[in-house]
Order: sequence, then C-alpha cells, then structure tokens
Amino acid sequence: MSLLPVILMMTACNPNFDGTAHLTPGVVYCSEGDPTTFNPQLTTSGTTTDATSYQLYNRLVEYDPELGVIQPGLAHLWHINENGKIYTFYLRKGVKFHQNHGFTPSREFNADDVLFSFNRIIELSHPYHHISGGLYPFFESVGFGQLIDKITKVNDHMVTIHLKEKDSSFLANLAANFAVVLSQEYGDFLLEKNQPQLIDSQPIGTGPFVLDSYFQSNHIRYKPNPHYWDGPPKIEQLVYDITPNSTSRIAKLMTGDCDVSALPQSSELDVLRSNIKLELQIQTGFNVAYWAFNTERAPFDNILVRKALAHAINKKAIVEAVYYGSATIADSILPPLSWAYNEQLTTYHYNPERARQLLEQAGYGDGFTMDLWAAPVQRIYNPNAIKTAELLQGQLAKVGIKVNIISYGWSVFIQKLNSFDYDSVLLGWTADNADPDNFFRPLFSCAAINSGGNRSNWCRPTFDDIVSQAIAETDQAKRVPLYHQAQQKLNQTLPLIPIAHALRFQVKHRTIKGMPLNPYGGVSFAKTYRKKAQQQEQK
Repeated sequence: MSLLPVILMMTACNPNFDGTAHLTPGVVYCSEGDPTTFNPQLTTSGTTTDATSYQLYNRLVEYDPELGVIQPGLAHLWHINENGKIYTFYLRKGVKFHQNHGFTPSREFNADDVLFSFNRIIELSHPYHHISGGLYPFFESVGFGQLIDKITKVNDHMVTIHLKEKDSSFLANLAANFAVVLSQEYGDFLLEKNQPQLIDSQPIGTGPFVLDSYFQSNHIRYKPNPHYWDGPPKIEQLVYDITPNSTSRIAKLMTGDCDVSALPQSSELDVLRSNIKLELQIQTGFNVAYWAFNTERAPFDNILVRKALAHAINKKAIVEAVYYGSATIADSILPPLSWAYNEQLTTYHYNPERARQLLEQAGYGDGFTMDLWAAPVQRIYNPNAIKTAELLQGQLAKVGIKVNIISYGWSVFIQKLNSFDYDSVLLGWTADNADPDNFFRPLFSCAAINSGGNRSNWCRPTFDDIVSQAIAETDQAKRVPLYHQAQQKLNQTLPLIPIAHALRFQVKHRTIKGMPLNPYGGVSFAKTYRKKAQQQEQK
C-alpha cells in the first residue's frame, strides 16, 4: 500500500482535523529517537544533540549558518592575540542557570563555569572527567586536550584560553553543538550528594528551555526558561514526541499530534507538498553518508579489497532508490559546496568486472562473507540505512560477496560500535560549520579512534600531519591545497566509501514560525512561536 492512502485514512479518523488541529499546548516536535545522554559533550549523535544542545545549553560563541560567521554567545566579545594562540573571552553578565526539583543556583553564570566545563574534558584529574564514561568524542578527535595549554580566569567575566599552537578551526569548534557550558555550582552540589552522574541525566544549563520530564521511547517535556538571557521562549512548553518510524511521524503531523517533524523521507515529499497547511523546508546540507570498513580486520585491511568494493557498488542506484533524487553522489568526504572540495579526485565508477579482477588480485577470487551494520535510526545523511544495506547486499552478491545485514536498537548499536566488533558499517556525518576540518579530524584522526569517531579504525600519522598543517594555517588560500592533499590520501586508501550528500528536510505546520532550517545540523526552538491562524471560510 502506498504512503498517501495510509496517511489520509489516519487523518480522516480524526473528526476534528482541519489541517490546523493542535492537541497539546505549546509545540510538539516529532523526533526520530531517544537521546543517549542529556550532555552533548559526551557524544557525536545527532539525535542527542538535536534534543539537548540548543534547547538546554549555550556555547561561548555560536555559528550563524546564514552569514557563515561566528557570533556572540555566552561571550559577548572576544579577542585573539597577534600570534593566534591566546583567546580572550568577555562573558555576559546577568545570565541565569536553570533550577530543578533538587537544585537552585545561588549565583549567575561566570568564568568558573567555563573553566569547569572545559577542564572536565581536558584534565584527567578533574572530578567529573571520568563520570559517564570519560569519553568526549568530538573534543578528543580534534585534539582539544593536546591543543590547550591552560585556561585562566582573569575575573568573573573574563577568561583566557592559551593554545600550544595556532589552530584556525579553534573558534569554530567552540561554536560546535558539543561545546556547551555547564554549571560548576551544580557540579559541586552533586559531588556533595555523591550523585555526580546526575549532571548528565538531570541537566542544568543556561539555555531557552528547562528539562521537565523524560520517558524513554515516549517523550521529552521541556518548560520555557523565563529568565533566558536572550529573551524567554514564546511557547508554553516544548514536547519531543519520540517516533522512530517516519510514516508515523508524518501521520501525527497531519492529524495535529505534532507541529514539526524531523527527517521526512524523500518518498513522502509529494504527500507533504499536497497539504496546503504544511510547509516543507529544504536546505542544502553539509553532510555525507558513508560506508566505513574496519581496516584492522581482514580482508578489509587489504586496499585492493576496499577498491574492489568501491567498484562493486552502484551509488547512482542507491541515490535514486533511497534518496529519491534528493541527494548527490559523493566522491569525497567533503560536499562540493565546500571551499576546500577537490574536483580532481579519481572516481570509482560502478564496474563489477573490475571489482572481480581486484578481488582476484587480492586473493579473494571466490569472494567472501561479511557483515554490514546499518544504523537503526533515520538521519539527514541516510534516510533509510536498512534499505541502503539491502541494495549493497544485492550489488555485492554479483561479485561473489555474501553480506549479512546487522542492526540493533540505537543505544546498543552505539555501544557495540565502540568495541570495533564489526566488518563494516553504514553511517554518516553532518558538519557543525563550514570549516572543512569538521569533516577530517572527527572522522579520520588517530585520536578519533579512541574517542569513537573514527569508525574505519584507520590511523595514518602522515594524514594527521597534513591536516595539522592545514589548521595551523590562517590563510584560506594556503589551506586549500592541504585539504586537497588530504582528500587525495583518503581517495587512494579508501578507509571508507563516501556515498551521498543529502538535502536536509524539515516539515511543519505553517502556523509555526521562527525556526529556520540549519544546513549544519541541530534544531532550535528558542525563537519559535505559533502564529494564530486566520479564520477563513472553508470552501
């Protein structure tokens, strides 16, 4: 049965449906999954950062996706010294932290909170470093701890961060979804109660919303922060309705159970466009879907095998069947819109005969059996990983490779990934900003293996050196050839195969205003409001 009749039938079952029905006060967002934590420092999961980063917290600086510039956050002003190694941040005054049923702050945000938040990440002796596992994947992948020499409190509203060397991506990384600021006072309070783990599950931030309640696999409820420094939200509450199935999310949207829906599938777009009460938002995305190999496990440690797999798959067929034309074929980890994109890379065209020749050269002329792990949740870069896996399964069978598709629940999936107990995995990445480094160190650095971002288990110091040279250079024209060289290295060794760069979609009722679609990922309801519908005669 096609999607449209199913949704229309569900809509008809609601006698009050008029296209603007709204069953819950505030705004309801149909989310695709559960967060794994309420502290985005601890993960690179987009599902988690969407639920936490912009709702509960702030960062020292923010990234403006429309202008492509860094703008003030908790720091209203900053200065970089002449040698590019000392960053001075001037902090806002009057910023209040949340309170919950067990904790009421006695002071406003100040420099102590900045030191607490970042020293937790970089200092092994920090009382909170090992809480909740002690992994900070984004920060470890970009060498945050090795880069920072010291963080100094000048006074309550001035902080200096001293770097050991220049890093042209440092400010952009401070604007990333993960670089949130926590409350030191709350941390001290929980240590006294011997409950430090609650800092990550019962969060206290400075953001526009306060966590009210969370029921796993059901919903998250947020209350507006009436003291928010950038103006309190205009909605009564924010509810994340956790609905993993895309068709169910769209049905809830059309019956009025949800106001905004995450990640509609490309196959659903015609249904959405046909409803005049809904607005489909489309944005070019800075993302990539990829197929990563565990390069420390045979036969994927053999470059000839990886090249054979690259020739064995038909990316065009995948883009047409999974993305319905709403993505472009990826030949590099970087999207073509990036200023560092390399147009001269070798293209591994679909060529099963060439794939068989390479397998023969590698000693696998009779083929082999492999596991392919597929993420269980829908993401911007891969709207249906299981379907992608099934297509790869059929394509690889033509060259003698038998594929076993494996998937788990999201939390289990992430835990098992961290053990590298897999042959290959379908995943992807959405950048936080336009700096190309955001695609390289988090996915390929040697440090990112330990932090869990480098899913290829691929470490090449020569590659790290190229990227290090690029980030040490502040002249963009001089950075370009270094990133071209890095892409060439990846293209030659193939620790993973880029598959597609996808458009980003979001759908909402037209009465919902104030939430532009961010091409770099993340969703914010800080400025969202409901426009009262005009009373019109229905014809």
